[in-house]
Amino acid sequence: MTSPERSAPARRDPRPASAPAPAGRRRAGGRPGWILIVPATAAALLAVLPLGYLAVRALERGPAYAWDVVADARTGELLLRSLALTVTVVAACLVIGVSLAWLTVRTALPGARAWSVLVTLPLAVPSYVTAFAWLSAAPSLAGYTGSALALTLASFPYVYLPVAAALRGTDPGHEEVARSLGHGPLRTFLRVTLPQLRPAAAGGGLLVALYVLSDFGAVSLMRYDTFTLGIYTSYRASFDRTPAAALGAVLVVMTVALVYAETRSRGRADYARTGTGTARRAVPAALGRWRPAALAWCGGLVAAAVGFPLAVLGYWLTVGTSATWDPAGLTSTALATLGVAAGGAALTTALALPVGVIAARSRGRLAHLLEQAAYAGHAVPGITVALAMVFFAVRYARPLYQETPLLICAYAVLFLPVAVAATRAAVLQAPPVLDDVARSLGRTPFGVLREVTVPLAAPGIAAGAALTFVVCMKELPATLLLRPTGMDTLATRLWTETGSGSFAAAAPYAAALILLAAVPSYLLGRHRS
Repeated sequence: MTSPERSAPARRDPRPASAPAPAGRRRAGGRPGWILIVPATAAALLAVLPLGYLAVRALERGPAYAWDVVADARTGELLLRSLALTVTVVAACLVIGVSLAWLTVRTALPGARAWSVLVTLPLAVPSYVTAFAWLSAAPSLAGYTGSALALTLASFPYVYLPVAAALRGTDPGHEEVARSLGHGPLRTFLRVTLPQLRPAAAGGGLLVALYVLSDFGAVSLMRYDTFTLGIYTSYRASFDRTPAAALGAVLVVMTVALVYAETRSRGRADYARTGTGTARRAVPAALGRWRPAALAWCGGLVAAAVGFPLAVLGYWLTVGTSATWDPAGLTSTALATLGVAAGGAALTTALALPVGVIAARSRGRLAHLLEQAAYAGHAVPGITVALAMVFFAVRYARPLYQETPLLICAYAVLFLPVAVAATRAAVLQAPPVLDDVARSLGRTPFGVLREVTVPLAAPGIAAGAALTFVVCMKELPATLLLRPTGMDTLATRLWTETGSGSFAAAAPYAAALILLAAVPSYLLGRHRS
């Protein structure tokens, strides 16, 4: 017969009635508290503001007028030019990114580890700095060729990084089986390795496509008309904002179509390993007589994407005179850049915190809706976000028009997805059971957030803030339209000086931008290493 002492623990529930359910059940269907829902809803509403602006402004004069703008021959020309540039850059980045990933991960390339770092450095160089360097050295590149070159050199790491990660995680056993069946190296790569890399390559290609469609700096400096430049020109040329909004709506539709196409391209194939344990390291393939060509390929790309822009900046800094150098103006511009970037990073991180926590800790329609709304900024280019902010300020918050808070809000809309992704990943790494323990000890939801969740996720949140700070520093189109009167950032000053052909005067601002962006980028790299 079982004694009471032995049977009591089996019936006893150590959790008080007010304690939350275990982490697994709460995560599957729990509802986030109001302390998170209210600020997350505010962040979501701010993120979807540009989409609401497009709908209101584009239809302000009636659907017929908006359709006339969309169906205009000029719109069709901008569409073809934008698509042509996007296809060219994506194709070039896929070739470059996949080849570099294969060379640095799967071959006996001399200095492979150093090359894997060097080929990611173009991410620290804004596309308009690359365009400035090539345009100042070869003015004949202006137009489609120069735009494609600058955007390719600035964005191929978006393909390289996910493909290299996929190669490191792919078990080489499939390739070895193919080789044992008589397939040569090329056929094995095309029929076995490449299909396994398709999701990573497609995801990277999507990032490149979105980057090209939303780019303003490189195409404006190269004087190649695309949708973003057409929207900016329409905004500046007329008091009628409906054409600019209609063009922005077309650009959003193109973005959504690209995201849908990328999702469909994944197919239903299973790309995961079927074995257990960790994939063993692949034996590096010998390059043999192709070693010099491989080194030349890697070295040429790094030189073109990083070395050449830095060399051009050094040249213009050397030939610049006291008339072109303005230390006081450079200092004030750099301080202004740091100030607005810090404000943008702070606001973006604060708005991303409740959304990221809800996305990591909760499931259900509300959590999904809030997370998806926060990503709305991915579908809207910077210039459209700026137009939405101008519309909102003029109509409903006139004191904010051309003031720093409005610019900082635009940064938050544009880069909220960056901070949300970092916060969500950081919170997911913190055990949910610790939140439950804190609640069982009497902590309020806000106390749990302040004393447990945020401290545990702090390193990842800080990394997201650092990345947001960097991208805020480099942002150009929204800053051009929203910066306060009389204030310049390094990006806008560079764009202004380059547009007037003053390359020597533009060089100090480009160099300062790269130098300032390098510091948080280096710290971010150390965090992730």
